[in-house]
Amino acid sequence: MSLLASAGPARRAVLNRRIRLLVTATIGYNIAEAVVAIGAGAAAGSTALIGFGLDSVIEVSSAAAVAWQFSGRDPEARERTALRIIAVSFFALAAYVTVESVRALFGGGEAAHSTVGLVLATASLAIMPGLSWAQRRAGRELGSRSAVADSRQTLLCTYLSAVLLVGLGLNSLFGWTWADPVAALIIAAVAIKEGRDAWRGDACCAPRPRLSTAGCTDGCC
Repeated sequence: MSLLASAGPARRAVLNRRIRLLVTATIGYNIAEAVVAIGAGAAAGSTALIGFGLDSVIEVSSAAAVAWQFSGRDPEARERTALRIIAVSFFALAAYVTVESVRALFGGGEAAHSTVGLVLATASLAIMPGLSWAQRRAGRELGSRSAVADSRQTLLCTYLSAVLLVGLGLNSLFGWTWADPVAALIIAAVAIKEGRDAWRGDACCAPRPRLSTAGCTDGCC
């Protein structure tokens, strides 16, 4: 059965436009976020801020994959390729965060206080959950695994924003330089899981009959 079979043509068109708009907004915000984070990180000597900025660059590649998918006449035909791009983005994110976290834990340098970094992390923590929720909702209704997978990438940015905020805050207040890399390693583990699920196409969003939850073992019912 087609993943888009549960929605009529008119509704599919609305959802396609909505996802394109959300992806465009996500790309725009992440580009600005990357420029600010990398600049502030370089000024403060903060590997966490620089890593956060590079993570935003990786997120742009994920959102761009979904934008490419939904720019075609038949988005479903591009689903698998978009999912693979998103999966690779997750793996790249996890690899970078792991390397930088280990380097920071074993004497990669101490970051100075960064007001810009704290403001950026707070803004991202407020903005990204809404974008993720809206795209996930539209993706699930449309039956698009790639849109849902990309919404998870956006949600992961929320977690990284929280990690960055806590790390920068603890470093500024108490000088606890280990807090951010330890938390970031947990995020890296989550990124690996999400990348694996995207590669397999397990985005938990394909429409299915709401007849019964008996026998539901995948958490998608």
